[in-house]
Amino acid sequence: MRRLDFDDHLSLDLAGVSVLVLVSAGYAEDDQVVARHAAILAAAVRDGVGHVVYTSLTTAGDHLAFALAHRATERLVRASGLPWTILRNGLYAELFGGLLMWAGNGVESAFVESPFGEGALAAVPREDLAEAAAVVASDPAPHGGRVYELVGTPITAGQVADAIGVAHRPIGLGEHRRRLLDETAGLLPFQPPMLASIATGVRHGFLGGTAPDLTELLGRAVRDPLAVAVAVASAAGPEAKS
Repeated sequence: MRRLDFDDHLSLDLAGVSVLVLVSAGYAEDDQVVARHAAILAAAVRDGVGHVVYTSLTTAGDHLAFALAHRATERLVRASGLPWTILRNGLYAELFGGLLMWAGNGVESAFVESPFGEGALAAVPREDLAEAAAVVASDPAPHGGRVYELVGTPITAGQVADAIGVAHRPIGLGEHRRRLLDETAGLLPFQPPMLASIATGVRHGFLGGTAPDLTELLGRAVRDPLAVAVAVASAAGPEAKS
């Protein structure tokens, strides 16, 4: 096992690595993220890595506030000269469940709020995305030069609420942004635009499209994203805290 630090270029030793699965270092502003990815790709070229698998963002997410860093990295991957595969991941079912907000006083009056309206998200469980990356990394040659759309089954906030057994109250995008910008939210400066873009993308029907790639890579049906979202949302509810 070796420890690699995106921000410590001297630690980027990829000697002997045949396949590099590059998971986005997205927890920062775009310039820092792209610089991190450029550094690891430069190390991959220097050390003779045989194939790069990059976990990117679904094409349907091109309008999202964090899409640019992914598309810029895809350019770097293609320009590296190394064999490559790009996995354009859909948004996580775990994220969708976690973005629902509980309200009400106590268990009896509890309900969930969200800025998603009646919009659907083709959410996908993280476990399925990890398995797909492992499938490609274990035998990358057949996937060389391929871009896969790894999205799941469309689900709505209302469906999550119904499965939990509570009501869903949509809130406006203005109210959502106000909450994100509240100092008590504890968010970093780049995060409110990211989350607001997800909200409007789902609400207005841009992130609900499906594709067969994930099922074909896994050789089986995708796990139920609704069950995953329900489990995450329920874990933050009043019954879980009582």
